[in-house]
Amino acid sequence: MRRIVLATRNEHKVGELRAILAELGVAVDLVGVSEYPDVPDVAETELSFSGNALLKAVAVAEATGLPAIADDSGICVDALNGMPGIFSARWAGKHGDDEANLDLLLAQVSDVPEEHRGAKFVCAAALAEPGGRRVVEEGRIEGTLLRARRGQGGFGYDPIFQPHGYQVSTAELSSEEKNRISHRRRAFAALAPRLPV
Repeated sequence: MRRIVLATRNEHKVGELRAILAELGVAVDLVGVSEYPDVPDVAETELSFSGNALLKAVAVAEATGLPAIADDSGICVDALNGMPGIFSARWAGKHGDDEANLDLLLAQVSDVPEEHRGAKFVCAAALAEPGGRRVVEEGRIEGTLLRARRGQGGFGYDPIFQPHGYQVSTAELSSEEKNRISHRRRAFAALAPRLPV
């Protein structure tokens, strides 16, 4: 199997993507960048999901000499003109503080009526081969912001996001159900046919 490096040190994300690729029938040896401790973290300095995903994939491909994939994703809230967007993971100031991010976002939309609580999860998935091909695909899932957390699964903004067509939050879905409909799955399903196998 061809080894591909996922530009993350988050083992949860590596496991989730392994499951998504297996469901899609893509046979690759997917590893996280933690397998390559000398690879430096890549600052997300672009102003779009696609730009950040490609920046990370290129940096990891060049550092490891292997094909690399990366994603950048977040939640875009209609009433906040698409924010937090690329700032989703650090919306409350500290990167990855899910509880603080949720508290801040819920406070910011507390007085927004139901008909204006639209939101979407967006994911850009990028592939970079050392010295070569670059590909970016995007996936999204539309939904509504809830007024309070619901469910124990998932991570990030899952407890306050209800996908269209569902009566539960994404945190109330099983991992398998979430992976079938997620923005990440949609982005990587579009990218999968382009992966080197």
